[in-house]
Amino acid sequence: VLDSTEPLVLKAGLEALGGRSVINSVNYEDGDGPTSRFAKIMPLVKEHGASVVALTIDEEGQARTAEWKLRVARRLINDLTENWSMNVGDILIDALTFPIATGQEETRRDGLETINAIRTLKTEFPQVQTTLGVSNVSFGLNPAARVVLNSVFLHECVQAGLDSAIVHPSKIMPMARVDEQQKKVALDLIYDRREYDGENVTYDPLSAYLQLFEGVELAASRNIRASELAALPLRERLERRIIDGEKVGLTDDLDAAMAEGITPINIINDHLLEGMKVVGELFGKGEMQLPFVLQSAEVMKSAVAYLEPHMEKTDDGGRGRILLATVKGDVHDIGKNLVDIILSNNGYQVVNIGIKQTINQIIDAALENNVDAVGMSGLLVKSTVIMKENLEEITSRGLDQKWPVILGGAALTRAYVEDDLASMFPGEVRYARDAFEGLRLMDAIMAVKRGDEGAALPALRERKVKRVEKSYADRLLDTERSDVATDIDIPGVPFFGSRIVKGIPLADYVGMLDERALFVGQWGLKGNRGEFEEMAESEGRPRLRALLNEVQSQGWLEAAVVYGYFPCVSEGNDLIVLHHEGPDKGKERVRFTFPRQSRDRRLCLADFFAAQSTGRTDVVAFHVVTMGNTVSKAANELFAADKYREYLELHGLSVQLTEALAEHWHARIREEMKVRDQDAPDLQGILDQGYRGSRYSFGYPACPDIEQQTQLCELLEPERIGVELSEEFQLHPEQSTSAIIVHHPEAKYFNAN
Repeated sequence: VLDSTEPLVLKAGLEALGGRSVINSVNYEDGDGPTSRFAKIMPLVKEHGASVVALTIDEEGQARTAEWKLRVARRLINDLTENWSMNVGDILIDALTFPIATGQEETRRDGLETINAIRTLKTEFPQVQTTLGVSNVSFGLNPAARVVLNSVFLHECVQAGLDSAIVHPSKIMPMARVDEQQKKVALDLIYDRREYDGENVTYDPLSAYLQLFEGVELAASRNIRASELAALPLRERLERRIIDGEKVGLTDDLDAAMAEGITPINIINDHLLEGMKVVGELFGKGEMQLPFVLQSAEVMKSAVAYLEPHMEKTDDGGRGRILLATVKGDVHDIGKNLVDIILSNNGYQVVNIGIKQTINQIIDAALENNVDAVGMSGLLVKSTVIMKENLEEITSRGLDQKWPVILGGAALTRAYVEDDLASMFPGEVRYARDAFEGLRLMDAIMAVKRGDEGAALPALRERKVKRVEKSYADRLLDTERSDVATDIDIPGVPFFGSRIVKGIPLADYVGMLDERALFVGQWGLKGNRGEFEEMAESEGRPRLRALLNEVQSQGWLEAAVVYGYFPCVSEGNDLIVLHHEGPDKGKERVRFTFPRQSRDRRLCLADFFAAQSTGRTDVVAFHVVTMGNTVSKAANELFAADKYREYLELHGLSVQLTEALAEHWHARIREEMKVRDQDAPDLQGILDQGYRGSRYSFGYPACPDIEQQTQLCELLEPERIGVELSEEFQLHPEQSTSAIIVHHPEAKYFNAN
């Protein structure tokens, strides 16, 4: 999401980001005329194929009533679809909400009006997306009161059809944890359920709500919940501990249960798993968010680990056994590991064989472990093709009836799995949107296997809109050079070929660390406009200093670079790298082909190099930088130890340090080319491309074809610094990145469409 009021800032962001972005935001505050902000931003949205957050604000102001919100929303949707050719599903309407606890009569119904607007909007436009800044509804209340009102209001909005929300996880709680009296009064406040005797108010939810939280602090609220938990009967308390994610006192309760004669296996099956079942139901209904689910899972895992030494060893396979794997060429495993957490903490045995698994490895492990089902995960678009090939291989080996297959991952859709793939796979295949859908599918698979009466897998869901095979008319390839200047100087370089540099001190490149990208993007700290510096000083930088000290003392960083300079020329849309020595000197060595814009300046990366027809020989630089594999291993160990926050912080830091090293080495290359005198004077200027030329990475808009990493690796041989290219053209370790370094002054980020 790119959030700015400045069109030039949005333009720079859109050109820098790979993939599709969401622009926050457009509205009609100053109308929709040619000089309006709306008219300045929408051409950028259209050019880059972005989605957009559209606020229900018009020339009259911020819409307060449902009717007003809907009037503006309809106008926005019609305008964006008809005049700007946007798909309805790419529009996120923010119906806005306002504080409802001010005591002013005109604010009493603001929450209700927002809910009604969302419900009607989703009825009229089922495909439109909705979003909302939730915490505004509770502005002015004390922290304890805000958490409850935020949570209840969010739940009501979701029930009305809200698709996404902007909310701090620490400022909400699962509905299951909200006190019933507090929930009732919060609902009365949201729906303005005042009671009257004639003209006299006999019940005012606002007054009642303020009285409920008078003098109540968040810590006191937690103490009340703890004492309520302690007062419950032991068996009910065990279940409640899982639901609430409450570890304090857990082992005492487990000891007490065993002292009463309850066997460890019965504690797990009859009480702890019942709690996890409730967690799943609450998550499914939108009454519990993911951080709280993980908290419950950690308590479940701790309880089982404590009980295991007291359990008799049996050959019982438990509720069932599933194999999980991330498919060949894909290194992403967070989603798969979450499925592992949920299934294993609901009584299933999980055989998690990790990332980059070939179909042979998956089949061998499934047979060896005698599993009941196979689950495959992948994040990359390429992984969807691999999954199809895997299903074909399972079928060719006659194993399609042996295991039901569950597929999941960000690149998959239900239609692709349950229509396209199901039509070519003779066995059972289903899509799992999240870990809990995977749990429900596993429950159904095992019920069918046991022969439970009426047991069946969920019916396959066919596409609502049937797939149409597209045919494209032959088009002439545009190779005509753009208007990029051709009379620029070609800098000298200190050598041709490649060199490696290892053991680069952290102090050399840490100054290029992008704190906003780390604190907000990776660590998820709050960085709203005007609040970032305070957050960075009070929370971000102290955490960063401590973590930097730890990574240095533990020796986790193995920063290394391989880089080089090569003679080159361009030909149409191609960059031709030439041999710089030997009998083939001056002849073609490797060739890169880049896409050309079909509009605007019609830019192509090849345009930034001297054309072969001019007789001039240009120069191009490449580099691969890495943090090494040790930091990846350290992060994975934290994940395996269920230290999720530490894992995310170390992983995020290693990713951003890789970017910092890439920025530092790009500066080194500019210095060696003797063009660094054109650099911006400060870090933010550098991060905003305040220097001559640019650095492009494959997979991003100007050079989207990641398969051409092959040529780059052929030139640089990055295996010399421990970096390898996977079959899916991904660099490993994950904390590695590559780039083409272009010196042309006009070379800046652009989208090749």
